[in-house]
This record gives sequence, C-alpha cells and structure tokens, in this order.
Amino acid sequence: MTNTDLCFTPATELSDAIRAKRVSPGEVTRAVLARIEALEPQLNAFAFLARQEALDAAEAADAALMKGTPLGPLHGIPVTIKDHEAVAGMPVEYGTHLRRGDVAKADNVLVSRLRAAGAIILGKTATPEFGWTGVSRSPLTGITHNPWGHGLNAGASSAGAGVGAAAGYGPLHQGSDGAGSIRMPAHFCGVYGLKPTYGRVPQSPMGASDSTVHLGPLTRTVADAALMLRVISGLHPDDQSSLEAPPADYPRLLPERPRRPRIAYSPDLGHARVDPEVAALVRQAVARFEGDLGCTVEQVETPWGPRGPELARFFWPAHFSRHADRVAEMRDKMDPGFVACIEAGLHITLPEYQKMRLVKYAYCAEIHHFFEDWDFLLTPAVSVAAFPAEQLQPSHWPQHPWDWMSWAEFSYPFNLSQNPAASIPCGFTEAGLPVGLQIVGRRCDDLGVLQMSAAFEAVAPWAQHRPPV
Repeated sequence: MTNTDLCFTPATELSDAIRAKRVSPGEVTRAVLARIEALEPQLNAFAFLARQEALDAAEAADAALMKGTPLGPLHGIPVTIKDHEAVAGMPVEYGTHLRRGDVAKADNVLVSRLRAAGAIILGKTATPEFGWTGVSRSPLTGITHNPWGHGLNAGASSAGAGVGAAAGYGPLHQGSDGAGSIRMPAHFCGVYGLKPTYGRVPQSPMGASDSTVHLGPLTRTVADAALMLRVISGLHPDDQSSLEAPPADYPRLLPERPRRPRIAYSPDLGHARVDPEVAALVRQAVARFEGDLGCTVEQVETPWGPRGPELARFFWPAHFSRHADRVAEMRDKMDPGFVACIEAGLHITLPEYQKMRLVKYAYCAEIHHFFEDWDFLLTPAVSVAAFPAEQLQPSHWPQHPWDWMSWAEFSYPFNLSQNPAASIPCGFTEAGLPVGLQIVGRRCDDLGVLQMSAAFEAVAPWAQHRPPV
C-alpha cells in the first residue's frame, strides 16, 4: 500500500490493520501529515496543524501497541477537530479576528472522548467567521478551497473538515451543523456527512443558538461515520440537552436495514429552487432506492416546508446579533456579509423573538407529525454545485448582502426540528463537481439514517473517487 492509499484508507480498515500490526500508528500519522503538508498551501483546510503533538501521540500509540496495552476503538487513527471546539493548548479562534490568539485550556467533551478511544488529533480545521455562512472563507484564514476545483466553495462552517475528508487527510473529521454545516461540505466535497439527532453528541460548553447546533462526523465511508459517532455520543453533565439513552452499537448494526421502510421524497420542500443538473442527479439517486434497493418511495407534499424561510431569516441574524458590540471596533476586520447579518438582527425585539419561537415550535411539531407517516425523507442536500468561494451566492442566483440560504433551503429545517440528517454523495455534474442526496430520519433514529445510507452506499459507492489534487 502506498502512502497515498494509506491516507485514503477507512478508519475501520486501519483499525484492523493496526491491531494486526500490519501498519503502525506512526506510519499512518506520518503519511497523513506528509500529505497535509504537501497539499495545504493549495487547499488551506487547516486553521492550526499540530504536527509535533500528533507525532508524539503516534509514538505513544506505537509503544502501547507493542506492549499489548488494551486498545480503544480508534487507537492510532488520525482525526481533525473543527476550530469551534476546544483542544487543550491549541488555538480556538472561530475563523475571526475577534478571537485571534485565544488558546483552549482543556479538551472539551468530544475531544476527550476521541482521545480516550485512542485517536490522534492532527489539529484544527478552518471555518468561516463564527460559522455564520455557507461559503468557505474567513477574514482570519482566507479561502478554504474545494479539492474538486481550486477557488470553489467547499461549503459552510465545517468546510475544512469536508476538504480534509475528501483530500485524504486521514479518515475521520469532526464537524458541527447549525443550518447545514456538516451536510453542505459533504455535498460540495463529495463525502459523507451526518448531522445526528440534537443531543446525541454533547456540546461543551453549550452554545447560544437556541438548540440548533449538532456535532457529528464527516468521512469517506458510512461505516467510518458510524464508528466515530459511537465514540463521541452519550450523556454528559456539561450539556443538559444531551440524550440519556446510551448510543447504539452503530458499527455492528450498520449492515441491517429497516424492514419495508416508508420513504418520502420531496424535490423542493414545496418552495426551494434547485439547479436542473442537481435535481436530475437527486432524482436518479431516488430511483435507485426503488430499483436497486427494492424500496417504495413516494413523492409527497411537505406543507410545512414553505414556512421555513421566514423562520431561518429571522433566527439567523437574531442569534448572530450577539456580536454587535464588536462591530464598531472591528468592522474593517470582519466579513462584510457577517456584519450585514448582525445588523439585520438588531431591530428584533425580545417580544418578537419569543413570539417567533412559538411559531418555530409549531413548525417543528408539524415536521415530527409528518414523520409519523414516513420513516425517511429524501431531498437534495443543497440546490447548487460548488461555485466560486469569493461569492456569497452563485452568479445566476438572487444576490443579497447576507442571505446565503436561498441555495441551501433543505438543511436548516432539520436543525430547527433536531432530526438526524445526512448528505451522501449521489453523482457528479458534467463539470465533475459532487452532488449530495439528503436522507432525513425520525428524531433519535440515527441508526436508521446510517443504515439507509449504508444500503445506498452499497449500490452506489463513491469512496473510490478521489479529487484531482
């Protein structure tokens, strides 16, 4: 196996190879670091690369392996952490000059669990300013480039993680998703991204986005996502919303399938515009659920869908307006779109906010009632393929000072409702750019979403495709 092949090897296979001593944690880590260092000037996926720390951890993992020490499920497996999450001794800057120079004093819960499982932390992946946008650029770190096309958007605030998964920066990458920021990078970069049920992976500390931010994996295979989710899930006192039920054994149960699943399909949620080429690839993927998997899929109406845009455009600036006190001082060092978004939220009063929360809760209840009749919902993951990252919207879409959501209407509804949802690769445009299919499940049915994803992966594999970098 070449070093490049090693970089693209799934964690499930690396784990077996490490245990059998066919490869060592040190070999894997050195191969991945060499690839990162060769490609990073071109891709810019890292906010901080912890090269020496990773090598030291790999050396310790090698020693533990030779001593016969009991091994965790991720022993010797490289993993990246999004810059929003705290890793002891590493910067935690959120892609913004407002946090420049901040260094975490301790690991947060997610990082602690990964370390306890034996994972080797490679560093922090790049993110837009405070994760506010669906476009992969920030005033602090610049553009994070899509590996399928230099200068193209890699998608949303977990862009560095999506690029890392696609480009062979090891198998496991942590992301977070407040309006699509796991699923959008997965769509744009041609990898698998799972936004678990809210509370499945605890936050530490909890954020200020009214229970919409979900933590989860970006990987090249569904099995790797299942493995990572198993490790990072579970109740924790730092997060009062974390789910009490222990995580299922996702890797072991992955090959099973729900019997006769009731699958709905919506091409537009009743309101969303979708580029024709993206729509066609998603329709072809939906047909494979029927033709190759033997499922019955019904195109349905989603009466709740058209009410989503008003909610998204209200809460997005409302939540980011908490940064308004820094605008006067730092405007020239902030993303202009982010400033426009903040200022759009300043007119919102507390009574208006509380009333709109009631509207949101009714909207979410309607989504959950919808899932009483359906086990899964299939939609496009995003309305467009990758476009220039210097733009907030594709050139052929309506322009706006801050509203990037017009091309991403399929993701935020399930942040509001907290359902599990995944973006799974389903094809390439004529220009060779990836497109994702979204699979949404009932709240708490993360296992079902993983199982249906694995079933689709089996008939339409994608991990053999590598970007031209």
